[in-house]
Amino acid sequence: MTSGPRTPAWLDRRSLVAAMLLAALPTARRARARSSAKNAAASMSWQRAVVEAERPRIVGGLARWMSAPIETVVDHRAERSPGDAHAYYSEGDYWWPDQSNPGGPYIRRDGHSNPSRFEAHRLALIGLSRTVPWLASARLLTGADAPLVRLQQHLDAWFVEPATRMAPHLEHAQAIIGRNAGRGIGIIDTLHLVEVARAAYRIDERDELRNASAIKAWFRAYLDWMLTSANGLDEQDELNNHATCYVLQVAAFAELLDDAERLDWCMARLRNILLSTQVEADGRQPLELSRTKPYSYTLFNAEAMATLTHLLHGQGRPAWDVATAAGGSVARAVRWLEPYIRDKSAWPFAADVEHFDDWPMRQMSLLFTALATGDQAMFKLWQGLPSDSEVPEVVRNTPIRQPVLWLV
Repeated sequence: MTSGPRTPAWLDRRSLVAAMLLAALPTARRARARSSAKNAAASMSWQRAVVEAERPRIVGGLARWMSAPIETVVDHRAERSPGDAHAYYSEGDYWWPDQSNPGGPYIRRDGHSNPSRFEAHRLALIGLSRTVPWLASARLLTGADAPLVRLQQHLDAWFVEPATRMAPHLEHAQAIIGRNAGRGIGIIDTLHLVEVARAAYRIDERDELRNASAIKAWFRAYLDWMLTSANGLDEQDELNNHATCYVLQVAAFAELLDDAERLDWCMARLRNILLSTQVEADGRQPLELSRTKPYSYTLFNAEAMATLTHLLHGQGRPAWDVATAAGGSVARAVRWLEPYIRDKSAWPFAADVEHFDDWPMRQMSLLFTALATGDQAMFKLWQGLPSDSEVPEVVRNTPIRQPVLWLV
């Protein structure tokens, strides 16, 4: 028996509570409350519009993702990996053979991806991150059983079945030939598990997640590894988009696990570290602007920050209110980018060394910020951007793709 799409009852409750409290507030606070209520009403209306607009996209593309193959790391043996068949392995994107020292340690060429690197495990993980959220969105929108059955087959293969599951660690991610067998910054590869975890969370909310205990046990083990291993602690101490993506992963996995302590840790990290080290008063992100792909890296980090903020806010933590003493905030970072998303020809910095013409996409940072602030122009900008790409570089750097999972 199928169950239909749920009405997000919290939307109506928010309006009711806001209206009841307005009359009891002093004049100044009442004005601010009216503004907040107006933003909330606009947000609710836009969320409904997004859900309805997504229906034909999700349903129209469903056949492709229903037939997507189930493959995990065990299907692709990495000959240079020191781990076993269940251990995830990848090699650094920007590391190349040294022409002056053949056979020696690889050297770095920032922004230039080596096409010969081993990335079969990451491509399988990206495939999971494209398939499961799409199927979960279809389940939420249509109530159909088939997408639910198929997504659970994928989850079981990756996280439950002993013969096919991935080991819950990234000891050997983003290895550099001749230098190391894995690095802390390789943890950014599992950024593609954020929306998988969100999909599992939304399905579990409906009491429909088969093998929920086993799936959660895998994410608990991986989260514990992230927070205690040498690689995990190294990545935690990074300062740029790696730090943002680390905290976003912790938050997404903690949400699935109902781990309030870790969600509080993420909120503190956003308030005390991420914003102060990465976002200036006017919203620019100097660490990303210094890269050889300043446009796409700045988009990417804003995407991770806004998703983290949206998630934490949805879990009852006022993350959109967080700002540095100088005024830097996630919303301001997105607003700084907005004119260059609207008109990339106005970009005042160097063009990216690769794939500059493939951006922007339908950046979820625009949607989340528009919903939080009531910015209609930003919302309309988001609506008009392309939602899907088949360019591998773009797919790799847009891990948050399914608005239905984040709204309904």
